[in-house]
Amino acid sequence: MSKPDKKLFLLDAYALIYRAHFAFTKTPRINSKGLNTSVPFGFTNTLLEVLQKQKPTHIGIAFDTATKTFRDEIFAEYKANRQETPEDIRYGIPKVKEIIQGFNIPILEMDGYEADDIIGTLARQACTQGFEVYMMTPDKDFGQLVNECVFLYKPAYMGNAVDVLGVKEVCEKWDIENVSQVIDMLGLQGDTSDNIPGIPGFGPKTAATLLKQFGSIENIIAHADELKGKQKDLVKQFGEQALLSKKLATIITDVPIQFSEEALVYSGPDAEKLKPIFNDLEFKTISARVFGEAGSIAAAPVKASPQSSQLSMFGGASEEPAETATVESGERRSFDAGKVQYQVLEETQYKAFAEKLKEQSSFAIDSVIDDAVNFEYVIKGLSFCYRESEAYFLPLGNAEQVGTILRDFADAFENEKILKIGHNLKGTILALKKAGVTIRGPLFDTLLAHYLIEPEAAHDIHTLCTQYLQYDLLPISHSDLREQLCERADQLMQLRPKLKQDLETRRQSLLMNNTEMPLVSVLAAMEFEGVKVDTAALSKMSDELRQELEKVQREVYELAGVEFNIGSPKQLGEVLFEKMKLIEKPKKTKSGQYATGEDILTSLAPKHDIAKKILDYREYEKLRSTYVDALPKMISKFDGRIHTDYRQAVAATGRLSSNNPNLQNIPIRTAKGKQIRRAFVSRGEEYLFMSADYSQIELRIAASFAKDEVMIEAFRNKRDIHTTTAAKVFKVPLEQVTPDMRRKAKEVNFGILYGSTAFGLSQNLGISRTEAAEIIDSYFKEFPAIKRYMDDSINMAREKEYVETILGRRRYLRDINSRNITTRGFAERNAINAPIQGSAADIIKIAMINIHHWLEKKNLKTKMIMQVHDELVFDLHKDEADLVKENVIALMKHAVHLAVPMEVEVGIATNWLEAH
Repeated sequence: MSKPDKKLFLLDAYALIYRAHFAFTKTPRINSKGLNTSVPFGFTNTLLEVLQKQKPTHIGIAFDTATKTFRDEIFAEYKANRQETPEDIRYGIPKVKEIIQGFNIPILEMDGYEADDIIGTLARQACTQGFEVYMMTPDKDFGQLVNECVFLYKPAYMGNAVDVLGVKEVCEKWDIENVSQVIDMLGLQGDTSDNIPGIPGFGPKTAATLLKQFGSIENIIAHADELKGKQKDLVKQFGEQALLSKKLATIITDVPIQFSEEALVYSGPDAEKLKPIFNDLEFKTISARVFGEAGSIAAAPVKASPQSSQLSMFGGASEEPAETATVESGERRSFDAGKVQYQVLEETQYKAFAEKLKEQSSFAIDSVIDDAVNFEYVIKGLSFCYRESEAYFLPLGNAEQVGTILRDFADAFENEKILKIGHNLKGTILALKKAGVTIRGPLFDTLLAHYLIEPEAAHDIHTLCTQYLQYDLLPISHSDLREQLCERADQLMQLRPKLKQDLETRRQSLLMNNTEMPLVSVLAAMEFEGVKVDTAALSKMSDELRQELEKVQREVYELAGVEFNIGSPKQLGEVLFEKMKLIEKPKKTKSGQYATGEDILTSLAPKHDIAKKILDYREYEKLRSTYVDALPKMISKFDGRIHTDYRQAVAATGRLSSNNPNLQNIPIRTAKGKQIRRAFVSRGEEYLFMSADYSQIELRIAASFAKDEVMIEAFRNKRDIHTTTAAKVFKVPLEQVTPDMRRKAKEVNFGILYGSTAFGLSQNLGISRTEAAEIIDSYFKEFPAIKRYMDDSINMAREKEYVETILGRRRYLRDINSRNITTRGFAERNAINAPIQGSAADIIKIAMINIHHWLEKKNLKTKMIMQVHDELVFDLHKDEADLVKENVIALMKHAVHLAVPMEVEVGIATNWLEAH
């Protein structure tokens, strides 16, 4: 197939602008003038990716206008759930348009039509004139326009590769037979981003199944009587809504706009226009990319040359045959920075290379595994680099030979003196552990290093390479991973010294070397062990919850006097506030719907039984779908256990998070929620479950930081801290503190740490705001050291724009001096709480490291298997019970030194619920 002479890129401006906004939400780019430049920065980087790598001959960028379109006229609630435009986007859009004009790229917009419609119209017209057209947007709806010469180009994002979809890929992604059915899919299942309603309860699987049978929404409606049960009722009830939704989702292709080949020719940037804009925004790196690399974004020549029908793995249609070459032994690939040598090792070279690796003081390593879920993945290859611009790929495609091959490398992997460098090293450690090889010795994980440097930024390797090395990595794809893995290892080797320097500058090297890096191996060991669940108990629980759901649903319908979709906030709001009129002036969301969140229903529950029933319904449904029915599906065929994925670089406080399943979110406050823990059981008859939980650790840290003598003395004498607080606040002797006083004191103790106001306290305790204010005032009078700590934390944060934990972990608070009172208030609350929460995270991490090393040193059968908040869970061998319990308590209590003694509560049983 010969390549078209011309390649047109049509960019969906607002989709890319919002993507830039969300990419920098946690760590906005603020220039020296205090202006948020995240949106123009992110958008310009994306635009440069296209211009440099795809080299379009023609390009245009489409914008929506503020005027309404036909969609607003036929459906008043179209896009009604969109929130107010964020401030950085409002500031950024004019700058984006200036930059686009500086690149001499036409801006395409027309009143009465969306950018989607303009792109759709021009794409169709350009296709008939011999163009290869790429619609650049993350919006999946554009799949309806794809044909033999029009492609959906989803840009790379947060480490994910560019995704180019033709007809085949669109049909596979949607599970449909032809691209025209994209609008039928949207009509059936709706689209929450645009507030397109669809048919309630219809998801992608239901929609795809019905379309395979009937072909279109119209045909489904015509054959509604052939459907069964609930589907039949829903189609009959919401068929017209589905047809409306289909119309709303249809991108029109007859906008009164004429395609002009000449107007869309890309002629290159205008230095006189662009340089002042970049200087004003302080885009030094971007300016260097645009004007410092000869020809890097010059206009592509319009000429015919051989090309495959797909974009190459380098992210663009290849003009030079050398660029699309795969990596073979001894092959070289040229980069702007100079020559590199990436070599695929052959079987005869394995032993010699392993010996060479063993001689190094450090090497970078990266791995590729297959995409199997539930811990059933297999390692497919490794890349190594021990010298800049030189890397090697070790293929491990033959599963039967993996163990044999890797045995040659065991000496290097297990050498305690060799530093191993990687990005998300835990994944590589686990993959090798499954193959029978253990990585030992010092580690340097670039992901975790950057997490300590900028905890709320993106930490993917693509971002780090751009930021620290001014280098654009090849996107990871499954077409040929060998060169990409070599390139990653090479760049990891180069990233380490720069990240190491940043850690030293911020005085965080000890935190990196003594806490975060040793913890990687601990978490890998815990994940490898996994935890056993009782499927019979879960099955029984599922049946019980289903019966409870049906019972509660009937009760809700009886109280409401009408049947409706309880899971629909819109329908629920109409029933509660229009039909039943539970509140005279109910709150509404920004989209105009009635607010029906948990806080609203909780406030209604004491007076209105229906609100309590709906809360019960939501709890039962969440428990059933999220845990009870989901957990059995996560059991691994590898060993019959569940293996969560612990992540160190998510929470800015330093707390660990877990995924698949999320152990941190398993409910503990409700009776039904607690029962889920009963299904977590010990691994065999010789084992028990042991739970070791820090007691009130955040309060102990707060007392220690504040040096509050009353609280310290209470903790040292093992008096109940909430009773002590109540006695002080309510000015009564300890023995006269009532349960209600203690309850209020407990709320204050924890609330103060989280910045609770009189209003918040009154809501939580169900008391007047005046009484809540009096309690807080009394608290601060009796515990002045706590108030002093809070004030000092805020003042120090204002000066430094960050706070630190006990181990020096930083939380940056760049909004602490904001003029916006709400934004500033949020930062002030974090200034108080982040050092406490973060120190609690530091302490349990140290405890985990020490316990893991002790268990290994003693060669015990007991295994540490879970960490949830302030709790550690063990598969405890019965013969080791006393020894392990005694030492775990000691190691947790003495993880760090505080002015207040730490206490650890331990429970032992056959399942998690009874042990907790």
